[in-house]
Formats: sequence, structure tokens, C-alpha cells
Amino acid sequence: MQDLQALIRAIPDFPQPGVVFRDVTPLLADAGAFARCIDALAEPWLGEGVRAVCGIESRGFIFGAALAQKLGAGFVPLRKPGKLPPPVVGIDYALEYGHDRLEVRADALQPGERALLVDDVLATGGTLAAAQRLLGRLGAELVGAGVVIELPALQGRARWQGSVPLHALLRY
Repeated sequence: MQDLQALIRAIPDFPQPGVVFRDVTPLLADAGAFARCIDALAEPWLGEGVRAVCGIESRGFIFGAALAQKLGAGFVPLRKPGKLPPPVVGIDYALEYGHDRLEVRADALQPGERALLVDDVLATGGTLAAAQRLLGRLGAELVGAGVVIELPALQGRARWQGSVPLHALLRY
């Protein structure tokens, strides 16, 4: 994972003072590193019967779509408000620096369908926890979640509910 970690840039004071943004674009630009990242994200879920990978807007789309392909599953985008045609199911939540909303098509997942959540970064955990609740509203069976980066100092893992696994590739 050190080769992947070396490709993540730290951008201080973005998007606001005091925040260190972890930029994954150099990792995405390196074809070999991106492939290794997707392989590592997929490893815990191989053989788990994942039928849908749910990627959180926006960078979660990049990792989620590639991961869905690797796992032979469909991809379900979890979007910001107003981006999906109705009917949608949505949930409001707090971020580390504001508020937001996630929406999913009401028919995106069937009750009991085995789904995996994916995002780029686990910070304070608000977005991932909201996505977890959103999938619960649809009746999906959540297999777990995977993130590329976890920021343990922000204690986001504490907001993850239940006993389903949450895997992170890199920690800062």
C-alpha cells in the first residue's frame, strides 16, 4: 500500500482553513496504481455475493464503478439532490463542514439485494453513515463498506452502525 500512499497528495487548507484535503487524482492518473487500488478494494468482498456496488458522489463513483466491474456486480450511484429522475429516496446529513443530502432511485436495489458501499475518504463518517441508512430504507442487505482513505483522528468509524465490516486501504 506504500506505493498507493505515495500518490496521495495532501492539500492544506482546502476546501477551508484547517482542513487537509487528500487528493486521489495522482493515484487515478497512474493506471497500474489505480488497478492495484481496485484489486485491494475488491479483495475482502470476493466470494461474498455482492450484487450491487453503491458509490457515493462524486469520487465514490470512480472507485465504485471500477470495483463493481471487478466484482461482477451492478453499480448504483448515490447522488446529490436533484441529479436523479423521480422517484427517489433521500436522506439529509451533516458533513465535517456543512450539510448535504444523498438520494438514490427508489427502484435501484431490491429488498434483500446484497450491496456494498464505496467512497474515497472516511473522515467524520457522516456521509458513509447516511449512505448506510439510505440503503437500509431500500431494504438492501448491506455486506459492508470500503474506502480508499480513512482519517482515524476524525473518528468517523465510530458512526458506522452494526457489525458489517468497514475496510480502509490507507490511513492518515
